[in-house]
Parts: sequence; structure tokens; C-alpha cells
Amino acid sequence: MCDFTKKITVAIERLKAFEPDEGYYLCYSGGKDSDVIRILAELANVKHDIHHNLTSVDAPETIRYIKSIPNINIDIPFDKLGNRVSMWSLIVKKGIPPTRLLRYCCSELKEKFGKGRLKVTGVRSAESINRAKNSGLVKIIGKSSFVSKAANNFHSDVFYSEKGGIIMNMDNDANRRLVEHCFRTTSTILNPIVDWSDDDVWRFLSYYNCSVNPLYSCNTRIGCIGCPLSGQKTMVSDFERYPNFKKLYIRAFDKMLDFHKEKEYTWETGQDVFDWWTGTDSNQLSFFDKQDEENII
Repeated sequence: MCDFTKKITVAIERLKAFEPDEGYYLCYSGGKDSDVIRILAELANVKHDIHHNLTSVDAPETIRYIKSIPNINIDIPFDKLGNRVSMWSLIVKKGIPPTRLLRYCCSELKEKFGKGRLKVTGVRSAESINRAKNSGLVKIIGKSSFVSKAANNFHSDVFYSEKGGIIMNMDNDANRRLVEHCFRTTSTILNPIVDWSDDDVWRFLSYYNCSVNPLYSCNTRIGCIGCPLSGQKTMVSDFERYPNFKKLYIRAFDKMLDFHKEKEYTWETGQDVFDWWTGTDSNQLSFFDKQDEENII
């Protein structure tokens, strides 16, 4: 068995090993890794339902592609009062654009869904140093005392993440029991392709003749428009490609400044905020200098 075939087999075995009675909550972003786990779940014949969390800042091409996926569930976030939550409402509420250090958009628009479900994602260690440090086969996020006690009781092979919770890199009986014990009361995530490379992903999709998001014809990664993790060049090019989203961000920044009049902002207009945020204002500290960003925040 070649290494690539073995990786597919192992990923399928992982999905079968942790399958909950009610099935997996499969997190689907519209990217290539999401397509891989979607196909793997079918190959493994495990019960699952596919969910996309609507962020309000996905590219139009991505939304069209997501809607083409059979049996897709599109989840729309609402607050406790029943009001729609979007990037635009969050900017006003938080009083600052989303940043590398303050990624409230992820926690509010994506991570709150699937509570009480065992979630499956296409997270891979090869994507970034941060993911390599904080991702494993299984990630359990919850109260540290509860999770630590459970891990010790089951003698699970785990290590503790810098960002909270525990990470498993081994699939064994102790870890399976720990997942069964924890996933209903914590945020528990299974990453079956955590050890796959980019080449593995593209080879798999080619082998199964899977269509992919059309944006891959001009981008290597697919994400939200204006994502601060994408870097200055990508942010600027995104807004050149999607000028209406630039207008929406500036309008949200204007509302933010008006809503938080008590704050001593150095910005006067939404355009000022936008220029600082995208690093295009030479009179402001660059958002993309991590040290400067920490000082500002």
C-alpha cells in the first residue's frame, strides 16, 4: 500500500472510530479541504450532515459553489434577541475591526455552531505554524479542570494546547472513550486529514474527479473577504476585485465610530479606519506589524 493510499485508509478509519450515534456535524467552508472531508465521510459511510456557517463576507463565487453542494445546510447566526449577526453588526458592537489578535468574527460567526455535536473539519497542520502547534487528530475545548480530569481518568495520550483545551494525536481506545465522554459538553473537533499535505489534498480531489471552488484558479487559499490573516496584499487585491465589500466595510466603520462616540479614536471617518486596517495609510502605524498592533490594542 502506497503512502497516499494509506493516508486515505487511515482518514476513513478515523471517521469510523469516532462516529457518534447522531452523526457528525461536518463543517464546510467551500474550500478544498472541506471537499476532501465531505468525500471521505461518504467513503467511510458514516452518518453526517454538512453545514456552512454564513459569515456575510464570503466571496460571491464561494457562496454559489457552496449552494451547489448536495444536502448542504446553511446556518445563519442570530443573537439571543433573534437579531441577525453579521460582520457588519459585529464591527459596530466590538468597536474595532477584526484583527489577527482579535478574531471575534471566527468565534461569533463560525465556532458557536454545532454545540453538543462532534464536529469534523478539514484543518491540516501543513497550513500554518499556528495550526501545527494547536491542532491534532482531536481537539477538545472546555473548562480546563473538567477536561484535564477526564483525560487523566481515561489515561488518554494528550497534550495541552497553548490556546486552551487538549490535543490528541493518537487514535486509541482511551482517546475514543474520552471523546465519547466530552463531546456533548465541550467543543470537540475531529480533524481526520490533519497530517495531509497540499499535494495529498489535490491528488485526492483529482482522483475522485471533484470540482472545486472556482476561485482556486486565481488563489491558493480561499477565505473571507478582508480576512486580516490573509495579509495586506491579499486584502487590497480582494477589495479591488470586490469594491462593494469595501463600501460595506467603510459603512460599518462609520457606524462603529458613531456608536462609540465616547471612545477616543484617532480616526474621524470610516475611510480612515479602512485605510489603517488595510495598511494603506502611511500616517498610521501599519496593522501588519505585529508589535505595533499589540501596542495599539
